[in-house]
Amino acid sequence: MTARAGPGPSAYHLPVMCREVVEVLAEVPDGVVLDATVGGGGHAEALLERAPHLRLVGLDRDPDALQAATERLAGYGDRVALHHGRFDALGDLLDEIGQPRISACLFDLGVSSAQLDRPERGFSYRLDGPLDMRMDPATSVTAADIVNHTDERSLASILRRNADERQCRRIAAAIVARRPFATTTQLARVVAEAVPAPARRRFHPARRTFQALRIEVNHELEILEAALTEGIDRLAGSGRCVVLAYHSGEDRIVKSAFRRSAGEFPPPRPGLPPAPGPEATVRLLGRRARTPTESEKAANHRAGAARLRAVERLSEHKRE
Repeated sequence: MTARAGPGPSAYHLPVMCREVVEVLAEVPDGVVLDATVGGGGHAEALLERAPHLRLVGLDRDPDALQAATERLAGYGDRVALHHGRFDALGDLLDEIGQPRISACLFDLGVSSAQLDRPERGFSYRLDGPLDMRMDPATSVTAADIVNHTDERSLASILRRNADERQCRRIAAAIVARRPFATTTQLARVVAEAVPAPARRRFHPARRTFQALRIEVNHELEILEAALTEGIDRLAGSGRCVVLAYHSGEDRIVKSAFRRSAGEFPPPRPGLPPAPGPEATVRLLGRRARTPTESEKAANHRAGAARLRAVERLSEHKRE
């Protein structure tokens, strides 16, 4: 695996809810853990250290992250194999390497601090840089393409769908009126001006707009459900899947996918009989999402929005 120069492992030194992730995954059966968003390798390193019976396959679409993970995990030798690609291709990857079943899979969603802290990547509304936001620089569509060429109605829909932005219409209208945009700070300033003063109090008024654009550029919500389904299907008996989500759109998809795999469905409409559902293939490890401790949130601002959900694959005899 080769990758272009990027931030070193130190840029990724604070993996979110690392203790909780390792607690859930360290007890899975011998085999391979698929880290579908390996990033800088922080969760991977902690798990490999705690669980010597496990090997790890890491996947990420960001070449810089893979370079950092390669450096960080070099000491684990052939226990680690890293690959470049989107996590919705995890099934193809596992087939390619001859690994039909895995002991666990991990998805740490969203954007990393290392990506946010590099202005040239265009993820940050605080740092001046090009309107890029591509996790894989080899892909073609950038945030500038969406901002400058999407009609007002569709742009408002992107902001609402991807970030629950209540001011989506105001913001979309302001963007269309003031475009073209070339830099992150240009866009952030126009968005801030479009948002009413009372809506600016909780966090930066451009936060949700940048989140929505990043999700759209990278098709994050589109590919998530299929990737989760494939990851769960690949689990061996007693294998586990852990997901860290950072906003409501992601968490809704994760919650729905997990409950569907657990054989749970919403109650039927009044007067209608319950629809038969598929057989459960997993059990939920907790009814509610776990959240970071107060001390972790104080030490790492990115951890504040994190929600951890996990499932365990039912044993083979239970699925027959």
